[in-house]
Amino acid sequence: MNPTSSEAVAAALGRAESVTIVSHVRPDADTIGSALGLGSALRDSGKRVQCAFPGPERLPGPLRELPGTDLLVDAGSLERADVVVAVDAATAGRLGELEAVLAAAPVTICIDHHVSNPGFADLDLIDPESDCTTAIVLRVIDALGATLTVDIATCLYAGLITDTGSFKWARPASFAIAARLTEAGVDAARWSRTLLDSHPYRWLRMLSDVLESSVLDETACGGLGLVYAVVTADQMAEMNWDEAESVIDVVRTAREAEVAAVFKEVGSRRWAVSLRSKTVVDLVPIARSLGGGGHVRASGYSDTGTRDDVIARLRATL
Repeated sequence: MNPTSSEAVAAALGRAESVTIVSHVRPDADTIGSALGLGSALRDSGKRVQCAFPGPERLPGPLRELPGTDLLVDAGSLERADVVVAVDAATAGRLGELEAVLAAAPVTICIDHHVSNPGFADLDLIDPESDCTTAIVLRVIDALGATLTVDIATCLYAGLITDTGSFKWARPASFAIAARLTEAGVDAARWSRTLLDSHPYRWLRMLSDVLESSVLDETACGGLGLVYAVVTADQMAEMNWDEAESVIDVVRTAREAEVAAVFKEVGSRRWAVSLRSKTVVDLVPIARSLGGGGHVRASGYSDTGTRDDVIARLRATL
């Protein structure tokens, strides 16, 4: 990794006439908020800007309400740019088919906050002490001398509120950032409802079924406890894929378990696995051993096989 500063990133962006900003697969509020917030600031300064995320999944409904979505371009329609920026991607592989766009760029930048990120760009602005990538993007925007408009602040707030779980595990710096963003005009109440507290009714029925079949093993993790649940493709058939992402936030509340896991069936014998821990277990080496990564208390990975296969592999690793 080649550690760099927000000023160096801003200088590279300032020299460019065109910039492409790419987000990771199955995009969440932090990666999209980072892309649209930075993209809007660069567009305001006169740059030609494109933002994109890899398929096949569509952008989750709540994120389509963010300002700046007109910057989004289909991944297959991107034009060549002077600089390509990857936001909130812990590895180049998380960019899906857009990894090739990054590899072909004259200048590449990575802005991220995952502790597992090894660095994969010409300029790597990686800060694991930041609660979200949008907080790092704010530093770049400041270094650019750009005006923090309400639209830019809203995009950055989206990443901040979701990656801190509505500030439940936020560091002190995040509260100062939240104050600045809301002072810029963000409607915090509206975006809290939109991003965290809004689901279709059928999500409640799905959640009920998932929790009914969940499993608690208080002997796992050396007696610290594991709770896990499975979301099948059939259960998600009538909902957007992102509705399954919030299940882990319910499962993790079981007080008898230090570690929580949710196995989401994303295709035939293909699974996306979310991991959470409370206070003791570092999830990064666990996720890395299974091909993933993330944060100490929140990580994930992908796996293939039967339901029993993927559950057994995780249990053997713990």
